[in-house]
Amino acid sequence: MKPFPEASQARPATSWVPPVLRPRFTWRYVACSLAIGYVLYSFVASRHLLAHPLPQYSGPHAVGAVDIEASASSPRLVDPARFRATNENAFELRTFLFTLYYPASKGQHVIKHHHDWIPKPLSVTAAGYAKFAHIGNFFTNALFTGAIKLLVGNIKIPTGVDLPLLGDKGVTLDSSSTSSESSGILPGDGDEVEKILLERTGHTTQEGYPVIVFSHGMASSRTDYTHYAGELASRGYVVAMLEHRDGSSPGSIIQEAGRADETRLTFRMSEVESAEGRDLKEDDFKKAQLDFRQAEIEEAVRVLRRINAGDGADVFAANPRREGAHLHDWAGRLDTDGMIVAGHSYGATGAMQALKGGPSQQRPFRGAIILDPGKQSGRLNDDIDVPVLVVHSNSWSSKRSMFYGRAHFDTVRDIVAGNNKQGHDSWFLTSLGTSHPSVTDAPLLEPRLLSWTTGAKIDVYEALRQYVHVSEDFLKFLADGGKRNLLAEPAEFPEYDEGRGFGKWKPGQGDDDTKEKGGEWADWRKYWQVHVSAA
Repeated sequence: MKPFPEASQARPATSWVPPVLRPRFTWRYVACSLAIGYVLYSFVASRHLLAHPLPQYSGPHAVGAVDIEASASSPRLVDPARFRATNENAFELRTFLFTLYYPASKGQHVIKHHHDWIPKPLSVTAAGYAKFAHIGNFFTNALFTGAIKLLVGNIKIPTGVDLPLLGDKGVTLDSSSTSSESSGILPGDGDEVEKILLERTGHTTQEGYPVIVFSHGMASSRTDYTHYAGELASRGYVVAMLEHRDGSSPGSIIQEAGRADETRLTFRMSEVESAEGRDLKEDDFKKAQLDFRQAEIEEAVRVLRRINAGDGADVFAANPRREGAHLHDWAGRLDTDGMIVAGHSYGATGAMQALKGGPSQQRPFRGAIILDPGKQSGRLNDDIDVPVLVVHSNSWSSKRSMFYGRAHFDTVRDIVAGNNKQGHDSWFLTSLGTSHPSVTDAPLLEPRLLSWTTGAKIDVYEALRQYVHVSEDFLKFLADGGKRNLLAEPAEFPEYDEGRGFGKWKPGQGDDDTKEKGGEWADWRKYWQVHVSAA
């Protein structure tokens, strides 16, 4: 028994505060507080938790975007292969989908909304990625959906949807006008206007806007290259970004009049069989995919020609995406007689195939931009009769890969060199410090993650800048024949040279890279190696 009763202890003034909110300035408390604060800030400010927002475009024009889904000229079987599980045709072309990126007037129109970088519903893309990882089921699909929502679910593409095509403001398309007032930013008489137009955009008013048809890579979609497309659009080009439904895209919603929406996920060779029920060989499966891509490219060309011919209103009326309200104003404003085809990875292989036997009525391509042509996407077409620009990422050139019995690098180099010998000015370059995804939007959204996983060394913004600049120089070459900047440099590297790669060869180190001898492009070796050149 205690001699005296215990005195009641006074309650601390903060006893009503939950323990989690009582500050104890340990590193764990500070870290958790910062994390919770960042989450709350991101929610209030409508910013995403982990991904960086896509940057604005650096060209002189605003950029518009229009999703177009159109019916094929005639529904057809591109290849008779069918799905094992359902006996449905795997390569039946009924509709096709692409996004148009184009120059629009700045400050003239209210932007009502932006496209999502990952189209809704997110679960479609998530299920496709889970299937790519060979772990697709109800649980993993839900897990992938949550991860995509957390990482990039609210990212918007910084283009105005359904803006009118740039017209009497900025670069004018009215060649009859000669006053500075009617020609927007262009002063002087008609000849001077034409000269400035050619200098700034690579085309004249009579020719209309150059058109680029772009094919995406494996495990990609039409929204994976929005910054590259938007940068070109902000400089006066119209870019049609296709979404292929050949099994290479994670997931796509097919919208067709009179039919319920259909989800088409990626599919593998093992999921399809021949019309006779036999297993497909790898080359046969890839040929079917590339033939399907070519058919979609040809259909996109047909619709673009319809728009230029004055059928834009009909294209809009038949578009289940309900975009393209201003397409009726596009008549006569596109250069559809000499388009450019472009692609990345599997899409680069597809773009090369689209040049076979051309230029033709269905594929009127006067040049091609080929980015990292695929190493596992089938043979590369060498039947090419137009100028081409082939760009390898650093990782694509540095890794020696066998390709149908010889080195992939050697195969690409010989195709480009052979095209030069045939009289078609062409280039083959390596972009130093880059990796395979560097031309996509992914490094802009997650720069540290992509650098860590892919080994890219160059600043992600600089990488895209270099891709855009060399592409623009090539597009201007196609317009006027002038070899500018990097395209004026001779081929100094018959092979990729690791010893003079990114960060190893700096300006001033060699006898040939001084400003006196190299001019304004004396430091090009920091970012490029030229393997084949038309200079």
